[in-house]
Formats: sequence, C-alpha cells, structure tokens
Amino acid sequence: MENFFIKLSIMLVPALMAITCHEVSHGFVADRLGDRTARSMGRLTLNPLKHLDIFGTIMVFIVGIGWAKPVPVNFNNLRNPKRDMIWVAGAGPVTNFTLAVISALVMRGLATIGEGLHDSSSVQLFLDPLILMTAFSLYVNLLLCIFNLIPLPPLDGGRVAVGLLPYRQAELLSRVEPFGMIIIIVLVFFTNLFSRVISPILDFAINILAGPHRRLVYSVTDFLMR
Repeated sequence: MENFFIKLSIMLVPALMAITCHEVSHGFVADRLGDRTARSMGRLTLNPLKHLDIFGTIMVFIVGIGWAKPVPVNFNNLRNPKRDMIWVAGAGPVTNFTLAVISALVMRGLATIGEGLHDSSSVQLFLDPLILMTAFSLYVNLLLCIFNLIPLPPLDGGRVAVGLLPYRQAELLSRVEPFGMIIIIVLVFFTNLFSRVISPILDFAINILAGPHRRLVYSVTDFLMR
C-alpha cells in the first residue's frame, strides 16, 4: 500500500499534465482554424477534471499509457477541413514531444545539481521527488507522442494520414475509424507491435533526450511499472 501511494505521488501530476495538454492542444488549434466547438463546451482549459476519463487515467498506472476524453472537433467547421485536420491532429503529439523535451532539460538540470549535494541534505530531499516526476514525465510524454502517431484512426497519426492521402485512399482509411480502437487494442495486446516497433523508438528518444541520465529514466519507469 505504501508503494502505491509513492507511485501515485510521482505519476499523477505528470500523467494528468500529459493527457490534458494533449487534448487542449487539439481544441486550441481547431479554435484558431475556425472550429469553436471545444471553446463552446468549456474544454479549452488546463483543468484536468474537465478532460478526465477515469478508465484512461487508471491505464496510465497499469500500463504506462492512457487517455483523456477527446476534445470535440467538428472538422466541417474548419476553414480547409482536409488540410486543417493535419494541424489539429498533429498538435497532440507535438505538444507531448515538447513536454518531453522540457521534462528532459529540467530532469538533467536537477540531476546535475543533485550530484553535487550530500544525500541527506534538505535540498536533496526536495530535489529527489522532482527528479523522479520529471523522469516519468519524459517517459509518458514520449510514449503518448509515439503511440498517437500510429497511422490508424482515431489516433492522431491516422487523422494526419487521412489529411495527407489522396481523396480515395483517405476515404478508405477514414472508414476504419469506428473499428480503430478495437484494432489498436488487438495490435498492442496480442501482437509484437509494442516490443518490435514502439519500444525501440521510445528507447532511442529517451537515449537522445535523457543523455547521461537515461539510466535514471529506466530505473524510475521500471519501479513505477512493477
């Protein structure tokens, strides 16, 4: 039970920030491109309670990836629906990657400061939780970014693909959307998609962003995912 609360204290804020900012970015870009749906429904807010999906949040703590309630976007309201769909869909992964870069920079800075301190110093006791939280933030934002780039609707990568493909191919791909989440669940849990595709890309990105502190990220995520 004690371990549960320790893990919760490390994971909760980074996870909520990652999925909330992801969804808000979709609504914000759609709002700028002509669709006011998210604004009219009060979803252009960083208040996580407005976006919370209970099951999606629980999944973050179980498998390290989750989701919020999708911000509503009416693509017909966009000034150029096919083109603007690319920008709206791409905003989520771009936001998560940006948060991952910021988390990596903060983690590396805090870890460097901590290396010069005595383990029992009051400053070290203050830094340690922040280092763990930024390490998990790096991980979860990279995972959300990579996962959402899978080119299958309703994931963002699928919507980007629909916007980029010629009309006939885009229409065929868009027809997959009603079954998209079922296909994704099958791919993630019953194939080697995660170990063969997502994990190598995730490891590469962590190694680049975390640099000499990459082992810290792996040790934190190993502890949290146990």
